[in-house]
Amino acid sequence: MISVKNLHSALFNPVNFEAAQGQCLCIYGESGSGKTLLLRAIADLDPNEGSLALDNQARSNIGADQWRRQVTYLPAESFWWHTRVGEHFESNDTDWSILGLSQQIAEWQISRLSSGERQRLALLRALDHKPKVLLLDEVTANLDEENTLKVEALIKSCLQQGLIVIWVSHDKAQRKRMADQSFVIDETGFHKEA
Repeated sequence: MISVKNLHSALFNPVNFEAAQGQCLCIYGESGSGKTLLLRAIADLDPNEGSLALDNQARSNIGADQWRRQVTYLPAESFWWHTRVGEHFESNDTDWSILGLSQQIAEWQISRLSSGERQRLALLRALDHKPKVLLLDEVTANLDEENTLKVEALIKSCLQQGLIVIWVSHDKAQRKRMADQSFVIDETGFHKEA
């Protein structure tokens, strides 16, 4: 379980929620409302205050690198630092086809990839680290319907194995398909969808 209590910064109001293993929590709100800032704060990437705990262990008692490995943030646009795809993965047994990618893609140059391929690979790369919590920031925004459904199917499979997912999505139909809990960020703060 992840527990978030009074999480806030100078840029967004206090946030409180809990999510158990196997749950998907979806968040939406207008552009600029603080959704990305919230995910980055949960991942401990930006200055913030409040209390977070993972499996009853306080974030303050876990090293930052270890926290980020267990609570993995996937931004709307992925970053790449090696030349070839395969250099970004720890394991050699990644099933690329699960997201409709070629089995030869590990040998491809990053520069060859489309934005949709990069985003699907970034999801596989994040899952390769076996996080307990996955923070998704509009991960399917640039994907067509077929690939969006493949991503959702993969996430559902991971949820069944106990992954916790916190997913920023503007897609109402997607939230309906995926969310166990749905929250909105607006001018009044962070609250459960009515």
